[in-house]
Amino acid sequence: MKKNPVVIQVNDKIQKNYHYLLSEEEGKNFPAEFQPELSPAEMLQLGVFGGRYLTDCRAEFPKSWFEDAKLSPEKKNPKINFFNIDASQPLSVWQKKGWIYFEDPRGWFQWYCRYFMGRRLAEEDRRQIKRWKAMKRHIAQVKKNCIKGDLSCRLKQRQALLHWAYDSRKI
Repeated sequence: MKKNPVVIQVNDKIQKNYHYLLSEEEGKNFPAEFQPELSPAEMLQLGVFGGRYLTDCRAEFPKSWFEDAKLSPEKKNPKINFFNIDASQPLSVWQKKGWIYFEDPRGWFQWYCRYFMGRRLAEEDRRQIKRWKAMKRHIAQVKKNCIKGDLSCRLKQRQALLHWAYDSRKI
């Protein structure tokens, strides 16, 4: 059952006077082709993006997401990542490549957090889900080159997969 839309107001370091509607229940009503293995809270608990992501905009998201999150508010710390490796490019690279949508200036994970909370933007959702699906090529590489369960094999790819809500610990 759809809930009544809720308006979320955003005023943080990067985004001022922005608002969006939550029109779906949190974590529900994803298309069949988009079934992430990790929620944003689980990703933050595992350690993603060197703990730097969402540190200055926590008020926008459920407090429960941050209860056990591994965060590094001052600067990115790859040791916080589950695989203790840096597997992300700077935001400036994403901007240069045109991968950033104006409503989500922090990129994929911001989009995913907002989507998970219940925001829907038809065209942008299709674009981001297409990008998420493209990450499956990394799953294929890990399966091809690693013994199942060997978490010391292809660490950078495994960490990158965690950043895209794939649970690479299970490959």
